[in-house]
Amino acid sequence: MLSPDGAGEVRPVIAPHAGSPEVLGATITSEGVNFAVYSETASVLYVSLYDEQDREIQRFELDGNDDNIHHGLIAGLGAGAKYGLRADGPYDPARGYFFDPQKLLVDPYAKRIDRPYVRSPRLRLPREDAEDTAPLVPKAIVVGGGNKPALPRRRQPELFYEMNVRGFTMRHPSVQGPLRGTIAGLTTRQVIEHLEFLGVDTVELMPVAAWIDDGHLPILGLTNAWGYNPISYFAPDPRLAPRGIQELRNMTDLYRKHGISVILDVVYNHTGEGDSNGPILSLKGLDALSYYRFVEADDGQQHLVNDTGTGNTLRADHPATQRLVIDSLRYWIQEGGVSGFRFDLAPVLGRQPGFNPNATMLQKIKADPLLSRAILVAEPWDPGPGGYQLGQFGREFREWNDTYRDEVRSFWRGDDAKIGALAGKVAGSAEVFNFAGRKPSASVNLLAVHDGFTLADLVSYHDKHNEANGEDNRDGHNNNASWNCGIEGPTDDPEVLAMRARDVRALLATLFMSRGTPLIQQGDEFGRTQSGNNNAYAQDNEITWVDWEKVDGALVNFVAAVHGFRKAHPALTSDRFLTGQVRNGVRDVAWLHPDGREMNDGDWADAGASVLGMHLRTIGDEVLVWFNRRAEPVTAKLPAHSVGWALGLVSDDKAEVSFTDDAVILPPRSVVALVVGQRPAPAEAEAPVQ
Repeated sequence: MLSPDGAGEVRPVIAPHAGSPEVLGATITSEGVNFAVYSETASVLYVSLYDEQDREIQRFELDGNDDNIHHGLIAGLGAGAKYGLRADGPYDPARGYFFDPQKLLVDPYAKRIDRPYVRSPRLRLPREDAEDTAPLVPKAIVVGGGNKPALPRRRQPELFYEMNVRGFTMRHPSVQGPLRGTIAGLTTRQVIEHLEFLGVDTVELMPVAAWIDDGHLPILGLTNAWGYNPISYFAPDPRLAPRGIQELRNMTDLYRKHGISVILDVVYNHTGEGDSNGPILSLKGLDALSYYRFVEADDGQQHLVNDTGTGNTLRADHPATQRLVIDSLRYWIQEGGVSGFRFDLAPVLGRQPGFNPNATMLQKIKADPLLSRAILVAEPWDPGPGGYQLGQFGREFREWNDTYRDEVRSFWRGDDAKIGALAGKVAGSAEVFNFAGRKPSASVNLLAVHDGFTLADLVSYHDKHNEANGEDNRDGHNNNASWNCGIEGPTDDPEVLAMRARDVRALLATLFMSRGTPLIQQGDEFGRTQSGNNNAYAQDNEITWVDWEKVDGALVNFVAAVHGFRKAHPALTSDRFLTGQVRNGVRDVAWLHPDGREMNDGDWADAGASVLGMHLRTIGDEVLVWFNRRAEPVTAKLPAHSVGWALGLVSDDKAEVSFTDDAVILPPRSVVALVVGQRPAPAEAEAPVQ
C-alpha cells in the first residue's frame, strides 16, 4: 500500500487475497469495493484513490491475478469513491507496450466519470519524460445498482429518427438553462410531442459514451460534436449526462410510456487514444496488444492497424475485447433502458483481420439472451481493406443502406439510366437482402444522415462547403449526388426556393413509399441546413445546433401525413419482397409505363426514362404510386379498375392533381399516390407548437 506524503489519515484497507476476478470493474460488496482489471502484459496494476479536491490519497496494488485478471478488494470503500488505475510493465511502443505508472488510466469498466476528457501533450509524453497525468484525467466514480434491470422492447421499428443530443437541444425553446445540450433536455413535453406527431417510434441517439476531441481539433479551436471518438464504453459523457446513466434511464423510461424506443449509436471499432503517438488514457496503457489490432513489420516492430481511419482498430477477435463489448452492451440495456444499438463501422466487429460474417464477436452478439432481443443495426462498411459489407450481417441485423440513398438521389437529380435502380430500391433492395430468410425491413432506407448533407442542403448545394472545418475543404465526401436548383446556397429567388421545396417533398415521399425501414435525421422534417457543410463533426455550434426558429411547419405536417399514409396501407408496409407473381389471388406489383402498359425490357433500358408507376396490391389494399422527375406535367394512363382511383397523396403541396377518364396528370417533380375507391385525400394535421 502506498500513500503520498501529507495525504492525511489512511482509512480504507486492502483485504489481501480477498478480491474476486469474476466481475470486471469496481463492484460494491458487503465488505467494500472489489476491483478487477484485465491485462495480459502488465507486471503490476494499482488503484489510486482521490478526494474531492482531486488529490491522490492512497494507492493500492491489485495483488490477485487469475487468468490475466488483476483483482483486489479495498475494505471500507463504497459508492461515490473516486479512483483511477495505474499500470507498470515494459515501455516499448515499437513492440506495443505503453506501460507508464505516471499515466493515470480510466478503468475500461468505469460506469461514471467526474468530468469530460480533454487533450494535452502531457497525455502522450514518452515514459522517460513523463509527469503525473492525474490532474488531466477524469476520475472514475464507484456506483452501485439501483434500477430494476430493463429489457429491450420487442417491436419492429417503423420509423427511425437520428438525433444528436447536443445539436437537438441547444436551441430548442422548451429546453432551458443547464438542460440544454443534455439527455435530460430530451424529456420536455414539447420534444416528445414533436416526435409523436411525426410518428417516430425509434429514436437513434448519436454516441453518448464519454469521448475525447480528435487530436487536430484543439489548435483549430474546434471540438468534436458527434461523439465518434470514445474512451469509456460504459460511462455516459458528463456533458450529456452530468449525473450519469440515471439520466439516460429517466429518458428511456419516459419514452417507453409514449411508445418510443431508444437505441444508441455505439463505436466498437476504435477509441480516441489514436495511433502510437496518441494519448494514453485507458486501453492503450493497460494492454494495447490485447485490445487493439497490430501488424508486425519486416523489422519486427508492431504497428497499430488503422482500418477505421482514426489511428487504431479494436481487436474484436480477442476474448477480452469481446467481453468488454458484450458487457457494455448489456449494461446500456439493463441500466440505461435502451432497446438496441446502431453499430458504427460494424465490419470491424467481424475482422479476423479480414471480415468474416460468422466471426465470434458477431455470433456472441446474436446469441446473447439479452442482446438477441434488441434492435440491432449495422453500418455495414469501414475504410479498411474489404470493408464494404452491405447485406452480410445476417437476419438478426438491420443495415444502413447507402445504395438506397445513392440511387434515389441520383434518380431525382436526373442521372441517366436510373429508372431500374429506383424500382429496385423502392421495392426493398432485394438484390442485397433477399436471401437467408431476410426481409425488406432489413434495409434501413435513408436519404440523409449526420455524415453528409442535410436534406435541405442536398437540393441547395452542388458542392460541399466545409471551410469551417479548418481543412481547406478537403474533408468530407466529394460525391454527394446533390444539386442546387440553379443557385449555389442561400437565395431569395422564389422560383428556386419553390423548386427546392418541391424536390425535398418528392424525396421524402419516395422514402415513405419504399419497402424497408425509413430513417430521417433530426431537422430534415422541417428544412434544417448546415450551410453546405457535409462533415460537420467538429462544429459544436450553430452549424449543427438545430435552429428551431426557422421550422418549416408545412413540411413537418407533410412528413407526418406521408408517414400516416404509409402506415395506413399494408400494400406499402408489407414485409415481403415484391415478385410480380400472383399469391393468394393477388399480384403484388406491376411496374407501369406512363402509357399505361407494363414496363418492358426496352423501357427499363431507356436511359432517359423519368416516370415510373408502381402498382401495389395486397389482400384488402391497393395503391398506385407514380414517380415523375420531369420538370413538366406528365399524363399517365391508369390501369382499368371497376371501383375507380382516387388521390391518396401528392408530394407537391402547391400542385393540383387532375384526372381524365382513364388517366391522371402528374405534377412536375412529384410523387403521387392513388388509392382504390373514393377515399378523400388525407388532411395534413397541425404540428404542435414548439
